[in-house]
Amino acid sequence: MLLATPEDTHAFGVRLASVLKPGDLIVLSGPLGAGKTALTQGIGAGLEVEGAVTSPTFIIARVHRGAIPLVHVDAYRLSGVDELDDLDLDASLPDSVTVIEWGVGLAEQLSDAHLLIELDRRDDDVREVTVTAHGGDWVNRLERLETGDTC
Repeated sequence: MLLATPEDTHAFGVRLASVLKPGDLIVLSGPLGAGKTALTQGIGAGLEVEGAVTSPTFIIARVHRGAIPLVHVDAYRLSGVDELDDLDLDASLPDSVTVIEWGVGLAEQLSDAHLLIELDRRDDDVREVTVTAHGGDWVNRLERLETGDTC
């Protein structure tokens, strides 16, 4: 999928939120400036969480309250699985949507099912997005997202 602008990336996050439910784990991958935080901001908007969704780079994890809370994690500065375990994310995972930036190789262990979203920013600033379902009912939910059937 191609997303031409940061606004398109945000809008994709809003659409994605329509098929999310408590317990979902989303792992984001991509270089700096690829749109990971913009996508998470869209997810937060779609989930109607309270307050602004900003990058948790310096605090590592931030919880945004809402009907379905959003746990936003930036794993960039974590040196391994042990440091991720120290965040106790598994305690909040069943009740929230958890989005982990830079989480590949670290976060997959938190759940039997997760969604991997890889973002890449091309030279023309268009974002190229690859979405891969791992376990659970992700395939069905992604099909509903593609067809617009989000009920």
